Amino acid sequence: MLKSLLHKKYLIYGSSIIFSRGLEYLVLFFAAHHLVKSDYGELEYYKKIIEVGSSVFAFGFPTLLISYTKSKASKLYFFLLSGLFVLFIAIISSIFFWFFNVAFLIIPFVFYAVFFNGGIVPAFLLVYEGSNKASYYKSIISLLFYTIIFISIYYFDVAGLAYVKVNYILIPFVFLYSFLLLWKQKIILQKLKTYWNLFKKLLANSFTLVISNFANVMFLYTDIFIIKLLSVNANIDIANFSFALNIANMLMLIPLTLVQVDIEKLKKNRSYFFNINKKIIYLVSITAVLLLIFYGVLTNTIFINFKDTYIIFTIILIAKVFHALSTLFGTNLLIFKLFKDNLKINLLMLLLNVVLSYILYSQFELIGVALASAISLAIRYFLLIKINKKLNF
Repeated sequence: MLKSLLHKKYLIYGSSIIFSRGLEYLVLFFAAHHLVKSDYGELEYYKKIIEVGSSVFAFGFPTLLISYTKSKASKLYFFLLSGLFVLFIAIISSIFFWFFNVAFLIIPFVFYAVFFNGGIVPAFLLVYEGSNKASYYKSIISLLFYTIIFISIYYFDVAGLAYVKVNYILIPFVFLYSFLLLWKQKIILQKLKTYWNLFKKLLANSFTLVISNFANVMFLYTDIFIIKLLSVNANIDIANFSFALNIANMLMLIPLTLVQVDIEKLKKNRSYFFNINKKIIYLVSITAVLLLIFYGVLTNTIFINFKDTYIIFTIILIAKVFHALSTLFGTNLLIFKLFKDNLKINLLMLLLNVVLSYILYSQFELIGVALASAISLAIRYFLLIKINKKLNF
């Protein structure tokens, strides 16, 4: 088991994910230590807003590129059409954004949706160039992104807006990179028209993915928005909850690495699903125990201000165990193009999580919100297992 996990492709791509997430954690740890809790809470709030909004702008295209495209040509032309469609969404939505005085969020939404980790460009590089090229891109963009955020917090008085302003600095450079990437491929206009006709037919499935991805992201961040809505000291409570959530999210590095690196094998070999699932269960179990110890040491030494959040962290970690184990099952539904089943589960769980979060927060405050996530993610995991069993591997 251990030998298979140390394969070069896992180490390279996994290292890029760990590197990018490591930089993110360094910046967030620094912010939690350097900023007052209210400013740190505002920083986390804008971070979540951008991640949710960009999931709509992305329109499900990263998932479509990874799970649907097979030929080199389809990957290339779908990448170009996806990027253009996101720009179209940005232009159309700008009127709405200006009306509500939140137009400053358009650039961050576009940057996250197209260029940042989890966006269209890294998804394209993964399936078109391979995991090594994708890992280099993720590492470089992450280094630039989080270095700028660190400098903004440390040297300039931007506080909670650091996650907004960094996108304005980087977006001209990544636009140039994408242009050069496409220029080298020598796009043929006639082929573009052909793939546009196919692309239009897939927009219905993509729209299903939009709602599904939005529900999925909203599901993960319902707790933050419930706290913002109901808490008397919202930014401080968001800071406490987000600090625990960020560390528990380390668990997600495991399924993301294993599933994304072997996504092409999953498409071609159904039985390989069970191989990856065993690896995920094995590593998630060990890592969860290590994180419990790590969090206890961390909050009793460096981050004493968060010492009272250990129970919250433990419950969130349980929720993230179910989340991590669900990743492969959810991806498998997309590979089999069961977009509607995936949508139904995500919408149902979003609704359940909102209701539970609202009810349990009134009774147990932050612990109640954490419990709502644990219950919802556990139910989601078992529903995904049930649907996957019908695929008859």
